[in-house]
Amino acid sequence: IAVVLAFVFSGVAVVRKVFHSIYNLIVSICDLLPGVALLPLAILWFGIGEGTIIFIVVHSILWPMSRSIMDGFSSVPNIYVESGRNIGLHGISLVTGVYLPAAFSSVLSGLRVGWARAWRGLLSVEMIFGTTGSGAGIGYYIFMRRTNFDIAGVFASLIVIVIIEYGVFRIIEKNTVRKWGMVR
Repeated sequence: IAVVLAFVFSGVAVVRKVFHSIYNLIVSICDLLPGVALLPLAILWFGIGEGTIIFIVVHSILWPMSRSIMDGFSSVPNIYVESGRNIGLHGISLVTGVYLPAAFSSVLSGLRVGWARAWRGLLSVEMIFGTTGSGAGIGYYIFMRRTNFDIAGVFASLIVIVIIEYGVFRIIEKNTVRKWGMVR
């Protein structure tokens, strides 16, 4: 949800200057708020359950990813944008045809930061109120390992998270920005 919203809002922001000013202000404010700080509000709005977890995770991803996408879009050389306009690209086709490919390394960077923040938010929320409905999540699992003094279980969970995160983004980076020569 957050990735789609970040792409949509950032895409509209690059095409519409008024929306850019408003959205940039919202991103600047909301990016400073950690997801866990909004937990009391989320519980009031959604109750204790999956809605709260989804809200915290979406909040954790949306703002840093939007910031990275908008910064990447603003760093696209003007000649690329003018070239796109000269071949008839406007609006969403300009965003998908020029801005997105030219700023892909920034998009990937934002996705990484969002992913890391989402993990933190998810683990924190699950540790705070444990299982939500049908079963426990990884945050609750780590919390229970800590409660039972199973330090090996805690470290095993953390290592699994690191391996998954490193492996996923390494594969994406290898098959995109490194292959295209955008980074060393």
